[in-house]
Amino acid sequence: MQLEGQVRIPSGCAIAAAISRDGKTMTGEKIMNAMKPMHDRSNGLGGGFAAYGIYPEYRDLYAFHFFFKDRASRKDCEVFLKEYFEIVKSEIIPTRKIPEITDEPIIWRYFVAPLKSMVSSAQVDENEFVARMVMRVNIEVSGAYLFSSGKNMGTFKAVGFPEDVGRFYRLDEYEGYSWTAHGRYPTNTPGWWGGAHPFTLLDYSIVHNGEISSYDANRRFIEMFGYKCTLQTDTEVITYIMDYLIRRQGLTMNEASSVIAAPFWSTIENKTDTEDKEKHIYLRTMFPNLLVTGPFSIVFGFRGGLMALNDRLKLRSMVVGEHDDMVYIASEEAAIRVMDNNVKNIWAPSGGEPVIVKVREGVNI
Repeated sequence: MQLEGQVRIPSGCAIAAAISRDGKTMTGEKIMNAMKPMHDRSNGLGGGFAAYGIYPEYRDLYAFHFFFKDRASRKDCEVFLKEYFEIVKSEIIPTRKIPEITDEPIIWRYFVAPLKSMVSSAQVDENEFVARMVMRVNIEVSGAYLFSSGKNMGTFKAVGFPEDVGRFYRLDEYEGYSWTAHGRYPTNTPGWWGGAHPFTLLDYSIVHNGEISSYDANRRFIEMFGYKCTLQTDTEVITYIMDYLIRRQGLTMNEASSVIAAPFWSTIENKTDTEDKEKHIYLRTMFPNLLVTGPFSIVFGFRGGLMALNDRLKLRSMVVGEHDDMVYIASEEAAIRVMDNNVKNIWAPSGGEPVIVKVREGVNI
């Protein structure tokens, strides 16, 4: 019998990210290698990646990535999609057969454009229309899971260790200017293909290390605004919270960070900048149900950038490194060193302090 101290118990999950401020593309090989020294943070029940800039030839179309239970569910889903979208291209997502990844569903992608007549009749903008359709597909179409829905980006995930998931999806053949990665160590939720990270909606993606004790309160609130948590994990709700705060409420990323990792009331009271103090009072008063409690470190991906954020007590590890135009984020410094051993500037952000990195203005992404 192993006793306490005789076995390493990692602090759950591994996250990593890399982005070029100049919009230079890199293959997925670098981010795949970054996950190897953090292997023991995962247990093989989920790994995944989000990549931005990988579909330049279809940059103006929404890239829908699906898991299908069988051919019948795929046919049913296509009937649904054709009511609301023009399907410009439909194809299986290329994979490579490896012994480490088994029981895969049918993995398919569609490049689609919403039908203007449908968007007009819904009386919403295009992004809101697509977001609503994502929810509908995952609720109404049996055997279909739409797990990636942004433009010029895609999510790739599976049950397995992340380095194996990357090989399975042939990510070394894709090129993007920004990558995020996750190795899962599930605690309260099942290990299944849809439950692996990243979680996405439109161009937003989340990878998360931690456990959300406020999940039920967060979920009940966000579902009042049309979001549906269907993927059996607490992390999904963070993606919807960020979409709600930034896209629908118009908050900046700094303001959204101050909602989900809000300063303590005592910290706010001690602020000497009156304007800053009033802003934090307003955010805590307006969005109390969107405070995310429990230990977490997240990387939030979006078109043209990344944001890294710890919980306000910094109960999960996360470090950031820079070299030339590159910025790296990971649970451990070793992962950053694998991506770029010449990194000079490495630091650990404080709890609740967002690190926001954006591609330089004028770069075509």
